[in-house]
Amino acid sequence: MKKLITQFLMSLAMLLSAGTCFAGGGEEMSPVIQHDINPKYVSLTEAEMLFNRGDVYFFDVNTLEIWAEGFIPGAVFFNVRTWKELLPKNKDAEMVFYCANRLCTASVVAAREVMKLGYTNVMQMPDGIYGWRMSGRPHEKP
Repeated sequence: MKKLITQFLMSLAMLLSAGTCFAGGGEEMSPVIQHDINPKYVSLTEAEMLFNRGDVYFFDVNTLEIWAEGFIPGAVFFNVRTWKELLPKNKDAEMVFYCANRLCTASVVAAREVMKLGYTNVMQMPDGIYGWRMSGRPHEKP
């Protein structure tokens, strides 16, 4: 019983001392950034249908280490400084951007940047390469 009371008091002390901590570094609260440009999100099934058509560009925005584990066949490694040179000339071309999984935001950021350049058919696959590979869809390694 004495051990239980000691643990309770320690937990209470830690909880009360946490009141002096501020999330976000203690600065004034500010509204969340809202983006005016958002790509269309596509499921794995939709992405596979686009892949099977053969006329859609796929861009892998992963790190080189994840790229080396496997990527969608024909996908272009997009995580380079010269990424603008990798884009098609046709600004109406269909493009799908993906990164690792739903926790990764690199492909959304890349897709937004491409849309800012005037590209109109930009999509993002939230499940990423891990979702693609885990579902048994085709992939290749460099």
